[in-house]
Amino acid sequence: MQKRKGKRTYIIFGVLTLLVVMVWMNNTSLFYSKDTNYKILAHRGLAQTFDISKVEYDTNTADIIYPPEHPYLENTMPSMKAAFDNGADVVELDIKLTKDHQLAVFHDFALEYRTNGKGEVKDYLMNELKKLDVGYRYTADNGESFPFRGKGIGMMPSLDEVFAAFPNKEFLIHDKDGDMETTKVLWDSYLSKMSKKQLDKITVYNDGDSEGFDYLRSKHAELKLLTKTMMINALLKYELLGWTGYIPKELHNMELHLPLKYAKYLWGWPNKFIDRMESVNTRVVIVEGNGKWSEGFDTKESLEKIPEGYQGYIWTNRVDKVTK
Repeated sequence: MQKRKGKRTYIIFGVLTLLVVMVWMNNTSLFYSKDTNYKILAHRGLAQTFDISKVEYDTNTADIIYPPEHPYLENTMPSMKAAFDNGADVVELDIKLTKDHQLAVFHDFALEYRTNGKGEVKDYLMNELKKLDVGYRYTADNGESFPFRGKGIGMMPSLDEVFAAFPNKEFLIHDKDGDMETTKVLWDSYLSKMSKKQLDKITVYNDGDSEGFDYLRSKHAELKLLTKTMMINALLKYELLGWTGYIPKELHNMELHLPLKYAKYLWGWPNKFIDRMESVNTRVVIVEGNGKWSEGFDTKESLEKIPEGYQGYIWTNRVDKVTK
């Protein structure tokens, strides 16, 4: 009897060991190349940066920039060109709907945060927004000086200007309004006119839950989309079943913005996971910090945190620093 129990225990232990080895083999990135070949996603082109620790929900980040180290302003044509010229693979930009149903490239809900205007983008025609100075409010010394004042007049672009200037580049479009009206204009007036090859280079996201994203999905099933709720729900399902290699359909045709400190808990992290996501048209981007305030890999020192051989994308506000 004792021998029989011992044999049964040995068999159970052997089966469990085999299962553990199989799960490990199915999810290890050990056999991938250790060469550094990640790609760069430049947040708002090449932007002025600031102390992330000072940011709250109502913070005007133009009021707290570091002393400028370059002449570029976020969400402008020169900043996007500079980002691409410095090696960015993708540029992120923000859109808001204007009074005449165009899409302006601008981030804030209040024009007075950054410009010499007042009110919201939706209160103005696109040609009226062109008269504003998008560098008016930037200051690094609590308002003692405004280094970009007068230098940003006419520099708020429309989305069609961006597409015309960079027809073969990849963009991550942040739908700041997050409502059906803006999203329909984005598709009907812009994306619907693109070829499939061009659409493959476009991703659309929103911080919350955009009611228009179901509309986008109905128009083009393979368009990469992201909302916070979409990502959380999809990754929870993956954590339950991903050890088998199964990829829930909710993870198909997406973009994932993953804080590095949490990403390491995903099955197959990093490169086995990235391969799985690429197989279903999903892009993997890692961000610094907890992902709350668009914190990026903005210094050479921060790049040291990136896993060896990582093959996805990194989020940065200073592409000029991290590619030199």
